[in-house]
Amino acid sequence: MPIPTVSFTDERLPNGLRLVIAEDHLAPVVAVNIWYNVGSKHEVEGKTGFAHLFEHVMFQGSANVGKAEHIALVQAAGGTMNGTTWLDRTNYFETVPSHQLELALWLEADRMGTLLEALSQENLDNQREVVKNEKRWSYDNRPYGSWNEKLQAHLFPPEHPYHHTTIGSMEDLDAASVEDVSEFFRTYYAPNNAVISVVGDVDPAAAREWVERYFGGIPANPSIPPLGDLSLPPILGEERRETVMDKVPLPRVYVGYRAPSFGDTRLDGLDIAAQVLAGGKGSRLHRRLVRDERIAQDVALFTLGFIGGASVAAGWATVRPGVDVGRVEAALHEELERIGREPITDDELERARALIESDELGALGRVEERADRLSMYATLFDDPGLINRMLPRYLAVTADDIRSVASSVFRPDNRVVLTYLPEMPPADSAVVDAAADKAEAAA
Repeated sequence: MPIPTVSFTDERLPNGLRLVIAEDHLAPVVAVNIWYNVGSKHEVEGKTGFAHLFEHVMFQGSANVGKAEHIALVQAAGGTMNGTTWLDRTNYFETVPSHQLELALWLEADRMGTLLEALSQENLDNQREVVKNEKRWSYDNRPYGSWNEKLQAHLFPPEHPYHHTTIGSMEDLDAASVEDVSEFFRTYYAPNNAVISVVGDVDPAAAREWVERYFGGIPANPSIPPLGDLSLPPILGEERRETVMDKVPLPRVYVGYRAPSFGDTRLDGLDIAAQVLAGGKGSRLHRRLVRDERIAQDVALFTLGFIGGASVAAGWATVRPGVDVGRVEAALHEELERIGREPITDDELERARALIESDELGALGRVEERADRLSMYATLFDDPGLINRMLPRYLAVTADDIRSVASSVFRPDNRVVLTYLPEMPPADSAVVDAAADKAEAAA
């Protein structure tokens, strides 16, 4: 079966804005996706959380759009939209009926060019509280919610920008002034630091005209500060462990490893390894820990691809009631280390390839996903054409490639182990213990 190819155009406006257009007239919808080359890795000490804060502020109005009106206008036009922040980028996106493309482009241009005209202390204070509530909801008060924050802190040294998460420090956000966040916007939210992809039922000439009309007058920022050297040793050099007493229903063991950077073909092999180990009910970890030995409730393994020095391979196993945590951890380590010693079987390789191929083709069948990937590859690698080469790269991974990268990553001197334990014993255990105490007291 031939692998589909995404055809696109790639050009730059005089102010540096990169425009990628891909036509697809199968359905009367169009996706607009803009990536800014700014994420939490661009934050400096004492000013963490700014990139994520701006994701929220960007929906609070601009010179010609009222507070929350961006969302209302897109939804009224029959579209959907959102924004996300990550360590390496921030993106905003809309999918609208194709006759509403001009509206989506104008909305994105208005906030790129005039957001600061609407930024006020009230808006900043409001969104700062929203972000703080998000941290409470997603990190502080969610069972196991701190795992990612803790893994990053262990895997990346304090001076590395991946040491902190995108949510940032609440102390830094509390201390942020309107001028602080305005300077962050002026620095990074510039056309020469952005890629906009338009994919779907689009007339390229009309899209190009609208982009030039609405974005063309926004000035570039010629002095975007470069990042320093983000390189890291490929392994930690030791095992790091932390036990976390938390409000969790069951013990859970998390593992994290430094892995090759996103874009490195070795990470492709690690993605395949993750499918062999934890890709569904036929995977090694599920078969052994969940189905056969019945010592875990669930298992997971995945990669988080970063471009600055190292990525992360991480996973977990949730311990079944009554099972010793050490037994689950030992089995988890055994399976991860075994895949680095013994070649996987042909059946396992074909199954993993099929799972990844299905995921990739499913994603590329959606205009919003194609737009996101074109923007991603252009932003991170200066090469939107990677959209057509990633699936062939995955399908070219061999069993030896997987064994080689797994043996270099899944090793004791390159891992972090987080063990989450319930602060309180399960309810049934508490009842039994209370009854025993009562009986002992009566005796």
